[in-house]
Amino acid sequence: MPLQLDHTIVPAYDKERSARFIARIFGLSYEGTWGHFAPVKINDTLTLDFDHSDDPGSNHYAFLASDQEFDDILQRVKDEGITFGSGPGSRTDGRINHRHQGRGFYFDCENGHVWEVITHTYITD
Repeated sequence: MPLQLDHTIVPAYDKERSARFIARIFGLSYEGTWGHFAPVKINDTLTLDFDHSDDPGSNHYAFLASDQEFDDILQRVKDEGITFGSGPGSRTDGRINHRHQGRGFYFDCENGHVWEVITHTYITD
């Protein structure tokens, strides 16, 4: 079996609020805490374990999405009035990018993390 990322901890001021937010934006479900984590199952191989932190810092989380998933996520971002943008340095321009033969956009959460959604990876064989 190839190596896969199983889970990662996402530091948050309010772990359950943050888990509900990401689950809602990505069209996923949040089922409540597990131990002291607030997990969001992204897919069969990845879970984001939100955990309390007084200083979450800033991390970057990038997700590869189908065209339909991209459209749905972008629409939920717009519906919630979340500022988004076309690049890591232009996360407030209200535009998407068309890099790497796909589409992408970025948005921030209240914890200071940068979330990226793309339809085509920049890494190729």
